[in-house]
Amino acid sequence: MAKEVNGNYLDFYSVNNDFTGRRFIENTKEVVEYNRSSTIRIWYNEQNLSYDTHWHGALEIIMPVDNYYDVTVSSARYHICPGEILIIPPGELHSLCAPPTGKRFIFLFDISHFSKMHGFAGIQSLLAQPIYVNKEAYPYIHEDVYQYLVQMRNEYFNKNEYAELTIYSLLLQMFTKFGYNHLNTFNQFSNVKINKQKEYVQRFNKLMDYIDEHYMDDLTLETIAEESGFSKYHFSRLFKLYTNFTFYDYLTYRRIKVAEALLIEPNLSITEVALQSGFPSISTFNRVFKQKKNCTPSEYRNKNSQTNFSNHKKEN
Repeated sequence: MAKEVNGNYLDFYSVNNDFTGRRFIENTKEVVEYNRSSTIRIWYNEQNLSYDTHWHGALEIIMPVDNYYDVTVSSARYHICPGEILIIPPGELHSLCAPPTGKRFIFLFDISHFSKMHGFAGIQSLLAQPIYVNKEAYPYIHEDVYQYLVQMRNEYFNKNEYAELTIYSLLLQMFTKFGYNHLNTFNQFSNVKINKQKEYVQRFNKLMDYIDEHYMDDLTLETIAEESGFSKYHFSRLFKLYTNFTFYDYLTYRRIKVAEALLIEPNLSITEVALQSGFPSISTFNRVFKQKKNCTPSEYRNKNSQTNFSNHKKEN
């Protein structure tokens, strides 16, 4: 049945009629079944079902419209109410708890192709943890973010001809809003003149792209500080302000993300994955990966291989 939203009728059901009706989960890994041949799935969800801890490669955005929705990401708990938004980064363990009645929109996106875009590395650090958007935390962009999601929803459920292109365009605009908000709200480079602040931002954006292109190299704090034109101490302080990471924590985060993608490739050995991800040795790779992902690289690969094989069998 069609629902009326702001005077327009949107069919919240038939657009997703390609869904098989089953969730494919193996060892907490869920394979997202995107809409047809696209890399997007948006649900109008009015079920009172809850979901145990799981993760997937999609970026997930939850937007309640009637009643609350409870989400736990790692150890952090979020009680999301109508008008609020939660953005869950790809690869994060999370569980969902629905109230007895309620409605919400669930957005799922494959954003892996964004990593190659110039400038996106500066946004990527913001997506390393959940983003809980409400009027208090994001007073300057909350309404814009909400309207971007409403437009995405309308494009999707109206089944417009260029819906996927339009939706990804809106998603990129939304990410850019977060980037500028991060710079403006936290006043990254305080005690620096406005024109100098702009120069610093440009330098750090270039630096993030540089790290994104050279994560395989033997990058050190000293060489990167010199590359950016700052002293080691000054660079460390500014990098933390700009990214919410220390330099080495961000470099590790970036390398782990690369390793996750490479481990899905069956033709690469664990050693090759370690080297192509920028880790100096297999022992370091195993130790750091287990510390960050709570499983070894081999266990991670097996989970994905089992999931992909199981998914293939179910589709055939």
